[in-house]
Amino acid sequence: MAKQKLLNKKSMDFLEKYLNNASPTGYEWEGQKIWMDYLKPYVDEFITDTYGTAVGVINPKAKFKVVIEGHADEISWYVNYISDNGLLYVIRNGGSDHQIAPSKIVNIHTKKGIVKGVFGWPAIHTRNKSKEEPPKPDNICIDIGAKDKKEVEKMGVHVGCVITYPDEFHILNKDKFVCRALDNRMGGFMIAEVARLLKENKKKLPFGLYVTNSVQEEIGLRGAEMITQTIKPNVAIVTDVTHDTTTPMIDPKKQGLAEIGAGPVVAYAPAVQQKLRDLITDTAEEKKIPFQRAALSRATGTDTDAFAYSNGGVASALISLPLRYMHTTVEMVHKDDVENVIRLIYETLLKIEDGETFSYFK
Repeated sequence: MAKQKLLNKKSMDFLEKYLNNASPTGYEWEGQKIWMDYLKPYVDEFITDTYGTAVGVINPKAKFKVVIEGHADEISWYVNYISDNGLLYVIRNGGSDHQIAPSKIVNIHTKKGIVKGVFGWPAIHTRNKSKEEPPKPDNICIDIGAKDKKEVEKMGVHVGCVITYPDEFHILNKDKFVCRALDNRMGGFMIAEVARLLKENKKKLPFGLYVTNSVQEEIGLRGAEMITQTIKPNVAIVTDVTHDTTTPMIDPKKQGLAEIGAGPVVAYAPAVQQKLRDLITDTAEEKKIPFQRAALSRATGTDTDAFAYSNGGVASALISLPLRYMHTTVEMVHKDDVENVIRLIYETLLKIEDGETFSYFK
């Protein structure tokens, strides 16, 4: 595939709509509907499961099955406690960062619709400068403008309501995408674009392709755990985000070196099937797609682990998108990396043969 710009206006309109919609862990279905609606022209059928994972299938009758996967959920908060004076205390739903909370506007999702609130914080004038207390999960709280607990409940807010940030998509300096929930709405976007390119370029695959947008990754890879038992794939190529380690206060000697704009990051880890990974890196070199490498020790911490260790073992690999400021509302990726992840998955799929085992023993 020539190095044309892959993303068109329709792609970008979808990405913006998809990112701006809230899909907190356990509440992903509205985002999944947007994703499925975009994917519909490029697949033959859909599978969905009881917790909301969505799969677009190409060649559903084929016996050999290949998954390309991202996860649909974003980190959020739950209302955990309502004080007598009407303030809301929270617990995490996924790895939400307490340090970025103070002064953030929030959306509280209720049966009556969105209730707005703010994470308040004591004014600088009132704090003890010699021993300032940092934001912590047990001292941050949300003010929704209610005078007491009764008024909070009248507004439709109760313990268990999920809370998201309203921050929306924008582009910095023409080629940096910025938004909350790029982790990992970008994965769902990129695999959808692979399906679009296969259709537009009239590519016929010799296997069934399962374009999978899993739920509940942020609380332990749960959606992938469920859907892999349903699909029973032979191969899984997972895409998620990984840390750009060139920003301040990150030590690349500990975290490894990765940088936005330098290409997809190919993972090395026990869960990664080495022959499948070799196919990916060989494809990148042949097609002149820039890529980086990451060593991930015991676990990848992504849905790769859930696929790899399911169904007696599934040949799995991880292609990551480098990202700055993970689990904040200003996550940032480079457009070139997005296009190169799409390109790398697409070109790798064209090299996978029907019935390929990736066996080390043949």
